[in-house]
Amino acid sequence: MNTPRPETVHHPRAVERLVAGQPVMEGAGVKISRVLTQTWQRRLDPFLMLDIFHSEDPNDYLAGFPDHPHRGFETVTYMIAGSMRHRDSAGHEGLLQSGGAQWMVAGNGVVHSEMPEQEDGVMEGFQLWLNLPARDKMAAPWYRDIPSGEIPEFVTAEGVTVRVIAGESHGVAGAISRPVTEPFYLDLHLPAGGGFSQGLPAGHHAFVLTYRGEVTVGGKPVGEKRMAILADGNDADGVVVSADQPARALLIAGKPLNEPIAQHGPFVMNTQEEIVQAFQDFRAGRFAAP
Repeated sequence: MNTPRPETVHHPRAVERLVAGQPVMEGAGVKISRVLTQTWQRRLDPFLMLDIFHSEDPNDYLAGFPDHPHRGFETVTYMIAGSMRHRDSAGHEGLLQSGGAQWMVAGNGVVHSEMPEQEDGVMEGFQLWLNLPARDKMAAPWYRDIPSGEIPEFVTAEGVTVRVIAGESHGVAGAISRPVTEPFYLDLHLPAGGGFSQGLPAGHHAFVLTYRGEVTVGGKPVGEKRMAILADGNDADGVVVSADQPARALLIAGKPLNEPIAQHGPFVMNTQEEIVQAFQDFRAGRFAAP
């Protein structure tokens, strides 16, 4: 267990807006809830999408996500419960299990699949899309499988368990550190009456997603499966999250790219011409091959 270094937030961010998820069917028929949609891509730059999948009914997830392409961004999949197999055209393979994460850079193009390796029980997790800067959109694909035991975590004096998937929290470095967008990705487990303070750069866009119970941010309650977009402000130095009853939430933040966003389905580039080229390259079989 890591030893945390306490952080003090003097000017916490307020909640600008609460967003509820939208039901969506993806893959071969997997039911998900999409809380970060294209509507919020500019406001939450560099983040493009956040999906929640959570079901005890195998009919909701067994079809999985067969082979499909991506170009121009990164995917971060974090599993709370369940088991899912990743395979891609660059030769990467990994088994995502409870508490683990997978970080994939699609770069100049990759075809991958994410298929359940369970026939019953709960499957729960999240997939976040993180944009790449224009200079890196055509880089070679990259992948890292991060088992649960490799995700650093610590417990604060107030009993809050913090899992640091990306970035740094209270002096504890996360499993992943990414240049340019400098993302924070924290999983917070708050006990009844617990509170947590996290310093954030003033220029980062940030949000909190509650996935168990209810938390309070800036005096505003954020209920289950609600995303709280945190207000920007040069005087803000972080965020304070608390809970009256046991709760869990994700805290995600990143440095905006301030670049044009052109998206069509699984491709995210800077211009429509680049999107057309992505479709042409995919159809011609030019995406990564092992």
